[in-house]
Amino acid sequence: MNFKIENTEVYGLDKAIKASGNSMRTEFDRNPVDEKDYKRAIKLGNTRNGTGEDNYLKGILVQMDVTAPLYWWKQAQRYHWFDFISSQSTMHCLTKFKVHEQVVDETNKEVVAICEKLLEEYFDPDDPTPKTDKWREIVASLPCGFCLGATMTTNYQQLKTMYLQRRDHKLNEWHIFCKWCEALPHFVELTGVDKL
Repeated sequence: MNFKIENTEVYGLDKAIKASGNSMRTEFDRNPVDEKDYKRAIKLGNTRNGTGEDNYLKGILVQMDVTAPLYWWKQAQRYHWFDFISSQSTMHCLTKFKVHEQVVDETNKEVVAICEKLLEEYFDPDDPTPKTDKWREIVASLPCGFCLGATMTTNYQQLKTMYLQRRDHKLNEWHIFCKWCEALPHFVELTGVDKL
């Protein structure tokens, strides 16, 4: 199994671009986004993180399905506005997964074999171990390369932060993530990540 991001949807792009000018208005501009709006949004979005000038990027919402190994999820969960809508559950589905199909290629094959043996024992009617104890042993033995999927929601401002912090990371998954960010509508232009 490989890291992947799919089923991406972006919402609020035009409204956020238009809202980037609200601080200089006495009433809301309801006209379609024009070149002036777009230039202003680029200028504000290209500012350094933390200045507040790029706050309008919070209005560009993104939802996607991410399938990632546990070691990636541990890092991704540190971001405040990278929220789980719903995820696959080891609590409900652990005994339904085929471990060897659910891990990244680099996962140690001996570890995978141990997990699969534990699953066989779990389903063995002659195994004297209580099911709850065996389940706990399986969940505690899952390798960090075990992949789970989740539907996530975030925004361009958070993605800008993630991109800038992770673009040179050791994990290949972050490089894939950054390439995905670059493919979002107007992400590079509006965030200036190629210049920061």
